[in-house]
Amino acid sequence: MAKKQIAYESEHTRFMREWLQQHPEQLEVQKTGRALWWDKPQTPQALRKFMEAYRRRRTPPQ
Repeated sequence: MAKKQIAYESEHTRFMREWLQQHPEQLEVQKTGRALWWDKPQTPQALRKFMEAYRRRRTPPQ
C-alpha cells in the first residue's frame, strides 16, 4: 500500500507527528489535557444559553 503524499506539512506538524511516534505514552497525556479544557459535557441549559447569545449576536440592531 502506497504512503499518502502530503502536499505541504509545516515543520511544527512534522515535529509533533514524529515526536508522538517516538513517545506514544504522551498520547494518553494529550487526551487527558484535552479533556480537562475542551471535552466538557453539555447540559440543555448551557446549550439554550449559548443559542440565545448566538441569536442576539446575529440579529442586527434596529
